[in-house]
Amino acid sequence: MSSNSAMREIDERTNLTGNSMFELLLFRLGEANGTAKRELFGINVFKVREIMVMPEITAMVNAPNTVMGVANIRGQMIPVINLPLITGCNPTKGLGILLVTEFARTTQAFAVEEVNEIVRLEWKQVLSAEGTGGGLVTSIARLDGNSETTRLAQVLDVEQILRDVFPEQHKSVAEGAVLPTATIAPGSVVLAADDSAVARMMIEQGLKAMNIPYIMTKSGKEAWDKLASLQAEAVAQGKTMKDKVALVLTDLEMPEMDGFTLTRNIKQDARYTGIPVIIHSSLTGSTNESHVKSVGADAYVAKFVAEELGATIRRVLER
Repeated sequence: MSSNSAMREIDERTNLTGNSMFELLLFRLGEANGTAKRELFGINVFKVREIMVMPEITAMVNAPNTVMGVANIRGQMIPVINLPLITGCNPTKGLGILLVTEFARTTQAFAVEEVNEIVRLEWKQVLSAEGTGGGLVTSIARLDGNSETTRLAQVLDVEQILRDVFPEQHKSVAEGAVLPTATIAPGSVVLAADDSAVARMMIEQGLKAMNIPYIMTKSGKEAWDKLASLQAEAVAQGKTMKDKVALVLTDLEMPEMDGFTLTRNIKQDARYTGIPVIIHSSLTGSTNESHVKSVGADAYVAKFVAEELGATIRRVLER
């Protein structure tokens, strides 16, 4: 791909984000446990560096059984994760395709049975999978909109998968750890939004270690609704929103309303003037960082280093 066409593609993707849309790469992992059905799975295209035919893999001594080994891809040794094994699928056609992904400061590859297509979706076509029993799935994408017969794709919780496979690389904040504290107005909270259960747990541990009270929500829509109810409380009590919310901390990829839309909504609403927004995301890269500025966010921090998150929160609050 020429550098011009690569830049055009990046611009186009960034424009999609500005319109609350994103692209989902659809793939299959084989027959679902106990059935002959081949379910569709999805991952945000922004996270996929390349898709390739399965290269030679070198098995590593003492690797977990979910790690097939490492592949030498353009001189970089990249761990290959057996995604069907993790999700309980049986790839009867074999593992023919490798998805090389960049995620929260790490590069890894996922072995899949086949790749189907890339679809453009609005975030409102994506519903939370919380409470449906799929612990490794954050959300369900309705690929054909609201129709009764829409195809469904399960959007995987890559944060949870990586933490399960490489626990030593994705450490949570130690119980009882104390990070340098940050002061917020008495009675106010940090309002946080993330659709990944493991990310919510790590954020909560970080905020507790900083001694900061918080309200945790599971999507941009839930955070937006919570802001409205806190605003109503503030009015009833003769207070301002700054008395209620010191800061909003949001993920980017979330069902129903993504973090870009949430940030833009907050920054364009006079009721929430002066409330800073920090975007905390595993979607790293300069394209996202420039888009973060364009929606008016006050800071951007890549997942997940508790000390960096803490330093960013302190810096923004001190402004």
